[in-house]
Amino acid sequence: QVQLVESGGGLVQPGGSLRLSCAASGSIFSRYFMGWYRQAPGKQRELVASISSGGVTNYADSVKGRFTISRDNAKNTVYLQMSSLKPEDTAVYYCNADDLLSDKTLYRYWGQGTQVTVSS
Repeated sequence: QVQLVESGGGLVQPGGSLRLSCAASGSIFSRYFMGWYRQAPGKQRELVASISSGGVTNYADSVKGRFTISRDNAKNTVYLQMSSLKPEDTAVYYCNADDLLSDKTLYRYWGQGTQVTVSS
């Protein structure tokens, strides 16, 4: 069982920045495919950014050039640096870890979420 704990959310003005962190338990963090998702009120949860065990990143079109995902395997932590924030970025942000075993069994884990509110 993997536990994910997010931090770093809050209230920020449009154009501002925030950095989210997600700390994972366990000793095989480097193997996990990590992602950040978000869910705004009345909307479906959507993928914001992901990073593979090898460091390959992927971003939703809506955040490209503004958000950066990174990971520190020594600290079992994944980050989401968010800049040039817009009101439409307001959502609960969730950290996700996918562990794909050699027998193709996928284990998916979620954090509890952290609120990000972009408002003046």
